[in-house]
Amino acid sequence: MAVPNTQLADWLSRTGWSNGALARQVRTKAAELKHPHVTPDTSSVRRWLEGQAPRPPVPEILADLFSAHFSFRVTTYDLGFETESAADRALVYNRSFAATVEAVADLGRSDVDRRKFLAGSTFAAAAGAGPAFDWLLGTMDQDPQPDRRVRLEDVSAVKNMFGAFQQMDIFQGGGSGRLALAAYMNEHVYPLLRRSYDEDVHQALAEAAAEQTYLLGWMAYDNGEHGTAQRYLIQSLRLAQESKNPALGAHVLAGMADQATLLGKPDEGLRLAQAGRQGLSRTPESAACLADLWALEGRALAKLEDKAAARHAVAESERAFARVAPGNEDEPEWARFIDPAYLNGEHAHTFQDIGDSAQAETYARLSIDHARAQRRARRGAMSQAALAVSHLQRRDLEAAHAAGVRTLNLTRQVQSSRAVEAVQNIKRQLTPFGRHPLVADFNERARDLLAA
Repeated sequence: MAVPNTQLADWLSRTGWSNGALARQVRTKAAELKHPHVTPDTSSVRRWLEGQAPRPPVPEILADLFSAHFSFRVTTYDLGFETESAADRALVYNRSFAATVEAVADLGRSDVDRRKFLAGSTFAAAAGAGPAFDWLLGTMDQDPQPDRRVRLEDVSAVKNMFGAFQQMDIFQGGGSGRLALAAYMNEHVYPLLRRSYDEDVHQALAEAAAEQTYLLGWMAYDNGEHGTAQRYLIQSLRLAQESKNPALGAHVLAGMADQATLLGKPDEGLRLAQAGRQGLSRTPESAACLADLWALEGRALAKLEDKAAARHAVAESERAFARVAPGNEDEPEWARFIDPAYLNGEHAHTFQDIGDSAQAETYARLSIDHARAQRRARRGAMSQAALAVSHLQRRDLEAAHAAGVRTLNLTRQVQSSRAVEAVQNIKRQLTPFGRHPLVADFNERARDLLAA
């Protein structure tokens, strides 16, 4: 039995329109938009109020009608329509900034409410290619958007929150605090995008929103929610273009490349990383971001079994990072995590994938030392896992077991599906060693963690 749509009823009552008046306006608007098959009547409106969901494009037409009446944006979500259009819309890199604002706002609200259509959304294998191309075009030709007025102080308050949430992700994992960040964005950041501001504030606000929308995507990615993550990253890329900050857009493409490679699409990961480097060449570059893009290009190339190119990418990553000031002090805040603990860990996995266990061990140990000094459990866990696998590649089961146990202990300290997947990978790599007591011990230690 359908549940009455009280949200639609509330908005309709606030207009003073009758059911018939709303039906007539929908018909008129549909005709303007060349949807001749959309011909609702009074009975149609009654069924919508009783809980029947109208077929597209009716929800969007209704949202436009209510928005025009109230002189502010009313979304399909506000009207109580839980269709898949919000999740699908977040996969689109829209040239309209207003449409981007609505897409990311709908996505954030759906994320906090854990709507089934979003929680169950999947990673779309080729969805990043179009946005990457559109972003590159956008960095070459960006017309200023006339808009309204918000204070720079509002933007500063948003940017000040970014560091706190990024630290939460780095030290506690993407599963810790992501919904709190989503709620903060819904209540304090996305509403600002609908208000008025001058052009300088417009760019600064778009940049701040892009940074935090990226962080939402990264946290979802780390928590294994890849469909949600992809949608946040695509919308972050569009916001980054609006901010006219190519380095930030390149950073978002790095995240998209990382995700694509992790999900078994290294060819797309390679294209996204290369698009990021190309975009970065049009700006006073962030050396840390360039180092990250080269590192992720190396990860993709290793998966594609291009060993020489993967080694070259690692060398270029190290060359770029050599230009970074100590402590990343000259880098934007979003680039602060790109440091020796992170980069050496990525390089360890690259060499592991091309079968160079000695180099993999060297880089893994460098990453582990830096991660331990910073108390970064997630990065430490992933690098300990790389160390364990490098030992297994050389048939050193005892050393691998010790590194595997350290991986388990660190993984228990964070909420990160990537760290858990690293444990699962060790378990898989131990399979050829059969029923050896050390294998049985590791599997027993890992049982509770993997079950959870």
